[in-house]
Amino acid sequence: MAYSLFLFMRDVADDDFVGWIDRQLGAVNPHSPDRLAARREAIIGPLRNVYGVSDKVVAMALSSLLLGGGKQRPLWLDVGATFVAVDTLVHNFLHRTGILQRLCADHLYGDRCYRPGGCSSILGLLAANIDAREFNRAFPATFPRFVQSAIWRYCAENGLDVCNGNRIDDDTRCDNGHCQLFRRCDRIALRSQREKITQNQ
Repeated sequence: MAYSLFLFMRDVADDDFVGWIDRQLGAVNPHSPDRLAARREAIIGPLRNVYGVSDKVVAMALSSLLLGGGKQRPLWLDVGATFVAVDTLVHNFLHRTGILQRLCADHLYGDRCYRPGGCSSILGLLAANIDAREFNRAFPATFPRFVQSAIWRYCAENGLDVCNGNRIDDDTRCDNGHCQLFRRCDRIALRSQREKITQNQ
């Protein structure tokens, strides 16, 4: 991976990764209705050729980098806010709550999470209905990375430690009545849902 990344920086980015990002983002038509998705792909697409790098790893790294661009690079901020990293905690949350099922998007964790209609797209839909400025005035109104991070923290053991395999038996429905989402959650048993998906594939 290190050699592959070095060669990418040398041969593709011409030893100027910051300049390469600026060029990639600037090459996308600013009037395109799906310009943010196109700009994400303009960066992620070439980086997929780096050996061993997944969409999740690229999203995590680039989101932090682009969000750090600040006022000097507003385009970086706009694009960085839309990057999401889907891990098993986030994916399983979308399963247990029934969000994937309601949107006819049931799938196993993996590459499908980043395809159209997968977890990544769904996080974008959720973010479009949440004004992140209510939590911090400096945030952009639509902030998928913030929504994804909030879900992760709700589930993670070193976060709020609420919705995860340590707290919930994967063979049965969640019975945590203290969960703030309990009444709105479909509480789908994770393991039985996986079996259904596997059978239908």
